[in-house]
Amino acid sequence: MQGIESFHRFYTDDEIKADPTKAGTGLFFFKGRKGARTAVCVAGGGFKYVGAIHDSFPHARVLSQMGYNAFALIYRPGAYSSCEDLSRALSYLHQNAKALGISMDGYLLEGGSAGARTADWVGSYCTQSFGAPAVPRPAALALQYTGLGEVTGDEPPTYMCVGSGDFIASSMDMQERSECLRRHGIDSEIEIFDGLEHGFGLGEGTVAEGWIQHAAAFWEKHASGE
Repeated sequence: MQGIESFHRFYTDDEIKADPTKAGTGLFFFKGRKGARTAVCVAGGGFKYVGAIHDSFPHARVLSQMGYNAFALIYRPGAYSSCEDLSRALSYLHQNAKALGISMDGYLLEGGSAGARTADWVGSYCTQSFGAPAVPRPAALALQYTGLGEVTGDEPPTYMCVGSGDFIASSMDMQERSECLRRHGIDSEIEIFDGLEHGFGLGEGTVAEGWIQHAAAFWEKHASGE
Protein backbone atom coordinates (compact mmCIF):
# COMPACT_ATOMS: atom_id res chain seq x y z
CA MET A 1 0.00 0.00 0.00
CA GLN A 2 1.21 3.51 -0.79
CA GLY A 3 2.92 5.16 2.15
CA ILE A 4 4.52 2.07 3.70
CA GLU A 5 8.20 2.77 4.32
CA SER A 6 9.32 -0.45 5.97
CA PHE A 7 8.41 -3.51 8.02
CA HIS A 8 9.87 -4.04 11.48
CA ARG A 9 10.02 -7.25 13.47
CA PHE A 10 10.06 -6.92 17.25
CA TYR A 11 10.82 -10.52 18.22
CA THR A 12 14.35 -11.90 17.88
CA ASP A 13 15.24 -14.85 15.65
CA ASP A 14 15.71 -16.99 18.74
CA GLU A 15 12.27 -16.06 20.04
CA ILE A 16 10.69 -16.90 16.70
CA LYS A 17 12.57 -20.21 16.57
CA ALA A 18 11.24 -21.06 20.03
CA ASP A 19 7.70 -20.00 19.07
CA PRO A 20 7.13 -20.06 15.29
CA THR A 21 3.70 -18.40 15.69
CA LYS A 22 5.62 -15.15 16.24
CA ALA A 23 7.14 -15.28 12.77
CA GLY A 24 4.35 -13.29 11.14
CA THR A 25 4.27 -10.47 13.65
CA GLY A 26 5.64 -7.01 13.01
CA LEU A 27 4.98 -3.34 12.40
CA PHE A 28 4.36 -1.68 9.04
CA PHE A 29 5.76 1.85 9.22
CA PHE A 30 3.89 4.73 7.58
CA LYS A 31 6.37 7.57 7.94
CA GLY A 32 5.33 11.10 8.84
CA ARG A 33 7.48 14.05 9.84
CA LYS A 34 10.85 13.25 11.39
CA GLY A 35 10.57 13.44 15.15
CA ALA A 36 6.78 13.71 15.12
CA ARG A 37 4.50 11.89 17.53
CA THR A 38 3.60 8.28 16.91
CA ALA A 39 0.35 6.35 16.57
CA VAL A 40 0.07 2.56 16.64
CA CYS A 41 -3.00 1.18 14.84
CA VAL A 42 -4.44 -2.21 15.76
CA ALA A 43 -6.86 -3.85 13.33
CA GLY A 44 -9.92 -5.86 14.25
CA GLY A 45 -10.85 -9.35 13.14
CA GLY A 46 -12.62 -10.92 16.09
CA PHE A 47 -9.31 -12.38 17.31
CA LYS A 48 -9.64 -14.82 14.40
CA TYR A 49 -7.62 -12.87 11.84
CA VAL A 50 -5.98 -9.44 11.47
CA GLY A 51 -7.95 -7.17 9.14
CA ALA A 52 -5.07 -4.78 8.54
CA ILE A 53 -5.80 -4.07 4.87
CA HIS A 54 -9.11 -2.41 5.68
CA ASP A 55 -8.92 -1.70 9.42
CA SER A 56 -5.44 -0.35 10.22
CA PHE A 57 -3.45 0.32 7.04
CA PRO A 58 -5.87 3.07 5.87
CA HIS A 59 -5.88 4.64 9.35
CA ALA A 60 -2.07 4.62 9.55
CA ARG A 61 -1.82 6.07 6.05
CA VAL A 62 -4.12 9.00 6.88
CA LEU A 63 -2.33 9.70 10.15
CA SER A 64 1.01 9.73 8.33
CA GLN A 65 -0.42 12.16 5.78
CA MET A 66 -1.33 14.39 8.74
CA GLY A 67 2.36 14.36 9.68
CA TYR A 68 2.33 11.73 12.42
CA ASN A 69 4.48 8.62 12.34
CA ALA A 70 2.09 5.68 12.25
CA PHE A 71 2.50 1.94 12.56
CA ALA A 72 0.07 -0.85 11.70
CA LEU A 73 0.51 -3.85 13.98
CA ILE A 74 0.39 -7.40 12.68
CA TYR A 75 -0.28 -9.58 15.71
CA ARG A 76 -1.12 -13.17 16.56
CA PRO A 77 -4.92 -13.45 16.73
CA GLY A 78 -6.08 -14.05 20.27
CA ALA A 79 -7.11 -11.84 23.17
CA TYR A 80 -3.93 -12.40 25.18
CA SER A 81 -1.45 -12.94 22.36
CA SER A 82 -2.53 -9.69 20.70
CA CYS A 83 -1.77 -7.85 23.94
CA GLU A 84 1.60 -9.60 24.21
CA ASP A 85 2.49 -8.54 20.68
CA LEU A 86 1.32 -4.94 21.07
CA SER A 87 3.21 -4.65 24.36
CA ARG A 88 6.40 -5.99 22.79
CA ALA A 89 5.93 -3.69 19.79
CA LEU A 90 5.65 -0.66 22.07
CA SER A 91 8.83 -1.67 23.87
CA TYR A 92 10.57 -1.99 20.49
CA LEU A 93 9.40 1.45 19.39
CA HIS A 94 10.52 3.10 22.61
CA GLN A 95 13.93 1.43 22.39
CA ASN A 96 14.42 2.35 18.74
CA ALA A 97 12.67 5.73 18.54
CA LYS A 98 15.85 7.68 17.73
CA ALA A 99 16.90 5.30 14.96
CA LEU A 100 13.40 5.36 13.49
CA GLY A 101 13.18 9.15 13.62
CA ILE A 102 10.02 9.13 15.73
CA SER A 103 8.86 10.47 19.07
CA MET A 104 7.14 8.12 21.49
CA ASP A 105 6.31 10.95 23.88
CA GLY A 106 2.54 11.17 24.18
CA TYR A 107 1.85 8.40 21.68
CA LEU A 108 -1.59 7.16 20.58
CA LEU A 109 -3.06 3.67 20.52
CA GLU A 110 -5.81 3.33 17.90
CA GLY A 111 -7.90 0.27 17.24
CA GLY A 112 -11.16 -1.06 15.89
CA SER A 113 -13.32 -3.88 17.26
CA ALA A 114 -11.00 -6.59 18.62
CA GLY A 115 -8.10 -4.22 17.97
CA ALA A 116 -9.79 -1.63 20.16
CA ARG A 117 -9.99 -4.14 23.00
CA THR A 118 -6.28 -4.87 22.60
CA ALA A 119 -5.40 -1.17 22.59
CA ASP A 120 -7.53 -0.54 25.67
CA TRP A 121 -6.16 -3.51 27.62
CA VAL A 122 -2.53 -2.60 26.96
CA GLY A 123 -3.16 1.10 27.55
CA SER A 124 -4.94 0.37 30.83
CA TYR A 125 -2.98 -2.55 32.27
CA CYS A 126 0.39 -1.49 30.80
CA THR A 127 2.96 -3.44 28.84
CA GLN A 128 4.55 -5.20 31.83
CA SER A 129 1.24 -6.98 32.47
CA PHE A 130 1.82 -8.82 29.20
CA GLY A 131 5.44 -9.82 29.67
CA ALA A 132 7.14 -6.84 27.99
CA PRO A 133 9.40 -4.19 29.50
CA ALA A 134 7.55 -1.29 31.09
CA VAL A 135 7.06 1.79 28.93
CA PRO A 136 5.00 4.95 29.50
CA ARG A 137 1.28 4.68 28.90
CA PRO A 138 -0.25 6.30 25.81
CA ALA A 139 -1.46 9.87 25.97
CA ALA A 140 -4.81 8.72 24.57
CA LEU A 141 -6.79 5.89 23.04
CA ALA A 142 -8.93 6.10 19.89
CA LEU A 143 -11.35 3.17 19.80
CA GLN A 144 -13.85 2.20 17.11
CA TYR A 145 -16.85 -0.05 17.54
CA THR A 146 -15.94 -2.21 20.52
CA GLY A 147 -18.27 -3.98 22.92
CA LEU A 148 -15.73 -3.71 25.74
CA GLY A 149 -17.65 -2.97 28.91
CA GLU A 150 -15.16 -3.09 31.76
CA VAL A 151 -13.87 0.14 33.28
CA THR A 152 -11.01 -0.09 35.76
CA GLY A 153 -10.50 3.61 36.37
CA ASP A 154 -6.94 3.34 35.02
CA GLU A 155 -7.80 3.94 31.36
CA PRO A 156 -6.03 6.70 29.40
CA PRO A 157 -8.19 9.48 27.96
CA THR A 158 -10.42 7.79 25.41
CA TYR A 159 -12.07 8.87 22.17
CA MET A 160 -14.65 6.41 20.79
CA CYS A 161 -16.87 6.16 17.74
CA VAL A 162 -19.53 3.70 16.59
CA GLY A 163 -22.53 3.49 14.27
CA SER A 164 -26.07 3.43 15.61
CA GLY A 165 -26.77 0.40 13.42
CA ASP A 166 -23.92 -1.68 14.84
CA PHE A 167 -25.28 -5.02 16.07
CA ILE A 168 -21.85 -6.24 17.23
CA ALA A 169 -20.80 -3.26 19.35
CA SER A 170 -23.87 -1.53 20.77
CA SER A 171 -23.78 2.26 20.51
CA MET A 172 -25.81 2.42 23.73
CA ASP A 173 -23.22 0.31 25.56
CA MET A 174 -20.40 2.44 24.23
CA GLN A 175 -22.22 5.60 25.27
CA GLU A 176 -22.60 4.19 28.77
CA ARG A 177 -18.91 3.26 28.85
CA SER A 178 -17.90 6.78 27.84
CA GLU A 179 -20.07 8.18 30.61
CA CYS A 180 -18.58 5.70 33.08
CA LEU A 181 -15.06 6.79 32.15
CA ARG A 182 -16.02 10.40 32.81
CA ARG A 183 -17.49 9.43 36.18
CA HIS A 184 -14.05 8.01 37.01
CA GLY A 185 -12.47 11.35 36.09
CA ILE A 186 -11.14 10.13 32.73
CA ASP A 187 -11.71 12.40 29.76
CA SER A 188 -13.79 10.66 27.12
CA GLU A 189 -15.55 11.68 23.93
CA ILE A 190 -17.85 9.57 21.78
CA GLU A 191 -19.35 10.06 18.34
CA ILE A 192 -22.33 7.93 17.29
CA PHE A 193 -22.97 7.93 13.56
CA ASP A 194 -26.56 7.48 12.48
CA GLY A 195 -27.30 4.24 10.63
CA LEU A 196 -23.75 2.96 10.25
CA GLU A 197 -22.99 -0.69 10.93
CA HIS A 198 -19.87 -2.45 12.19
CA GLY A 199 -16.58 -1.98 10.38
CA PHE A 200 -17.00 1.38 8.63
CA GLY A 201 -13.26 2.08 8.81
CA LEU A 202 -12.41 5.65 7.88
CA GLY A 203 -16.05 6.26 7.01
CA GLU A 204 -15.19 7.87 3.69
CA GLY A 205 -18.33 8.99 1.89
CA THR A 206 -20.47 8.47 5.00
CA VAL A 207 -21.61 10.53 7.97
CA ALA A 208 -18.52 9.25 9.83
CA GLU A 209 -16.02 10.82 7.44
CA GLY A 210 -13.58 12.95 9.41
CA TRP A 211 -13.78 10.99 12.65
CA ILE A 212 -10.05 10.24 12.56
CA GLN A 213 -9.28 13.96 12.46
CA HIS A 214 -11.53 14.43 15.50
CA ALA A 215 -9.70 11.58 17.25
CA ALA A 216 -6.34 13.19 16.41
CA ALA A 217 -7.50 16.50 17.88
CA PHE A 218 -8.53 14.68 21.07
CA TRP A 219 -5.11 12.98 21.16
CA GLU A 220 -3.25 16.27 20.60
CA LYS A 221 -5.14 17.87 23.47
CA HIS A 222 -3.84 15.25 25.87
CA ALA A 223 -0.39 14.76 24.33
CA SER A 224 0.19 18.49 24.62
CA GLY A 225 -1.06 18.59 28.20
CA GLU A 226 -3.82 21.06 27.45
